[in-house]
Amino acid sequence: MTTTSTTELDNKFPPQIKYIVGNEACERYSYYGMRSILTVFMIQVLLFQEAKATSVYHLFAGVCYLTPLLGAWISDRIWGKYKTILYLSLVYCLGHAVLAIWETEMGLYAGLGLIALGSGGIKPCVSAHVGDQFKSSQQHLMQKIYELFYFMINFGSFFSTLITPWTLKEYGASVAFGIPGVLMFIATFIFWLGRNQFVHIPPTKSDGHGLVHVVKSALKNGKNRVTGMSFLDAAIKDHSQEQIDAVKAVFDIAKLFAAISVFWALFDQHGSSWVIQAMNMDLVFMGVQFEASQIAAWNPIMVMGLIPFFSFVVYPFFERMGIKMTPIRRMTWGMFISAFSFLLIGLIQIWMDGSGNKVNVMWQFFPYLVITMAEVMISITGLEFAYTQAPRSMKSSIMSVFLLTVFFGNLITAYVSEINFYPVASAGYFMFFAVLMALFSLVFWWMGKKFKVKNYMEN
Repeated sequence: MTTTSTTELDNKFPPQIKYIVGNEACERYSYYGMRSILTVFMIQVLLFQEAKATSVYHLFAGVCYLTPLLGAWISDRIWGKYKTILYLSLVYCLGHAVLAIWETEMGLYAGLGLIALGSGGIKPCVSAHVGDQFKSSQQHLMQKIYELFYFMINFGSFFSTLITPWTLKEYGASVAFGIPGVLMFIATFIFWLGRNQFVHIPPTKSDGHGLVHVVKSALKNGKNRVTGMSFLDAAIKDHSQEQIDAVKAVFDIAKLFAAISVFWALFDQHGSSWVIQAMNMDLVFMGVQFEASQIAAWNPIMVMGLIPFFSFVVYPFFERMGIKMTPIRRMTWGMFISAFSFLLIGLIQIWMDGSGNKVNVMWQFFPYLVITMAEVMISITGLEFAYTQAPRSMKSSIMSVFLLTVFFGNLITAYVSEINFYPVASAGYFMFFAVLMALFSLVFWWMGKKFKVKNYMEN
């Protein structure tokens, strides 16, 4: 009779992981399928102006990353991660149903509001829940599970971005929005199947020592603090040092992540300004007629290829060269690379403006490749980094801080689109974002050099 050693088990993913990654693939199909046709639906069906459609698109995308604050609070304090994910997933399903049934501007806002609550509410919980399934002795698997997690996100996204625009054209908005709703219901069912196998980290009930309480105490006692004492250390009269340090961890990583917001201001435009640019390009390639919103399928298919390429080729190459690829270094390089992607898309627009003929849409391949490289270096790394830097009581909260950077990034894009500083999808518009990204890459590099890395893993 043979038994599996502890070491062998520590080198394998827990069996319940299949329910989480299966859920994620279906959930992301539903989300990105709906989002892939959103800009085109608003312009062609609801007859929105390009600037308004871009603004609404980014406000919705932003709110999807604001509601994680609510989801994290409910998870950490009331329901725990499992119940929060399950219940808000049902709200998510309802949002898809509203979009499919109610094809008006009011129906659009109602459906998007429900989806934002459901999708955003589960975001910090799912990414933290997957980390909860691992023991401290399995920390070496954390990078691999978040790479698999992100791979499944893009697996679902790739197929939905190809299929949903075609469905919109052939069968109309009701069917195109309805199919992602069905996939979201399947995602919820798959997650429910794992209920008896999951590691359930119970919610940490409020004991008067949470983030808000510590900050209030620091403000109250601040006038009496000793010279050289930090602002939060003034709360030591009412809270333990461990509780204060947990809040410090949130503030420290929030300051670092703030600069990443600008990356999302650029990245999420592959669903808005880049689609608008594609609508004005030659969409026929090798005799095949593409939809403008289908071109964004390059992003997920590239992610699925680049994840193993970076993991097994790029990062090990630099490690052999003596350059340690720390999470902060990976994210810093990704920031600079993303600025280059907008330089490329801006140069394509300049070419289009100066050419008498339409430029073929396949030229967008190159900026898509560059910004996807940046995504792999920033987004996957950010999920892993946020989890390892979070004390137990703040896991979902710090995950929501990372997701909150997406909210602020989309607000930046929505604002720039609304004020019409440059027309949406113009050369000046793209170059503005390229310069902005380059500047904030320098800010992130400077902040990253000063950040003190910690490590929190569940036992």
